[in-house]
Amino acid sequence: MKKTSTRLADGRELIYYDLRDDTVRDTVDRRPLDRTVTTSEVRRDVLLGDSIAVASHRQGRIYHPPADECPLCPTRGERLSEIPEPSYDVVVFENRFPSLAGDSGRCEVVCFTSDHDASFADLGEEQAGLVLDAWTDRTAELSHLPSIEQVFCFENRGAEIGVTLGHPHGQIYGYPFTTPRTALMLRSLAAHQEATGGANLFDTVLERELAGDRVVLAGEHWVAFVPYAAHWPYEVHLYPRRRVPDLLALDEAARTEFPQIYLELLRRFDRIFGTGEPPTPYIAAWHQAPFGALEAFDGVSRDDFALHLELFTIRRTSGKLKFLAGSESGMSVFINDVPPERAAERLREVASS
Repeated sequence: MKKTSTRLADGRELIYYDLRDDTVRDTVDRRPLDRTVTTSEVRRDVLLGDSIAVASHRQGRIYHPPADECPLCPTRGERLSEIPEPSYDVVVFENRFPSLAGDSGRCEVVCFTSDHDASFADLGEEQAGLVLDAWTDRTAELSHLPSIEQVFCFENRGAEIGVTLGHPHGQIYGYPFTTPRTALMLRSLAAHQEATGGANLFDTVLERELAGDRVVLAGEHWVAFVPYAAHWPYEVHLYPRRRVPDLLALDEAARTEFPQIYLELLRRFDRIFGTGEPPTPYIAAWHQAPFGALEAFDGVSRDDFALHLELFTIRRTSGKLKFLAGSESGMSVFINDVPPERAAERLREVASS
């Protein structure tokens, strides 16, 4: 992998990740852009004990542009975009309309391929491995920023999820705090550790799932399963068999096998509802240990946390979506219409090709 860092016309950082070491990236951003001004602010909810971001400048972001005006495609002739080069492998750049910025964190966009009509599932293993390298590199770089406590790599796919740009891409958020969902995991981890005399809850969960009937895919280094208490109609958790706290700690064998397992999983997701259906909308979310202090979690260390990816769709059956209504949105109590065992069975049934 070759990494080349440059700046866009308004001062934002852009990084090219290339498969070839001899690739030269020196094209200048020719757009007449003013310096980016953001108004991101983090506010704490004292009743719930969590934080929210206020980012009013995002109201003006680009919304479903036609394909020939996509800002994530390469620059071609006089059609200028966020990526100055006429082609690229993988690109990461600072979001022009970030939810978090400055002392409130950082938001980046990850373009998985220059092919506007592709999806992550269409990538080859080498390209998917390059995306993993980019996620890992950005996790390392952002972890060193003093304002960032947790790094979150994720992909929103599909208009049903709220995606406003159709080009295959994901995002990376650097939060200035430990996110509420991660804090819940850490508290459960600490409680289990105390109750069992030191057993790791993530290890216990993985062992239970391996012994059950909800495993979807199992490789030498990765296991994908539908969790016992899945929140979403089709939800799969992907764990490395060897517990590590973050992407940086994956060994070479796990990094090599990841594209094989993950691409197969995504392709199965696209076939859950039949070949006549539009592509399955989904969210793919990496959970990594925070880089900040963990004193509030009763002796839990970063190494006790287990890196894993959660993949889920809001489509519950053909032509129908799962909406977060009163119980889910008002009280955070999910009601799942698809039994996890049936979801796992269905994902085992479908072939990716």
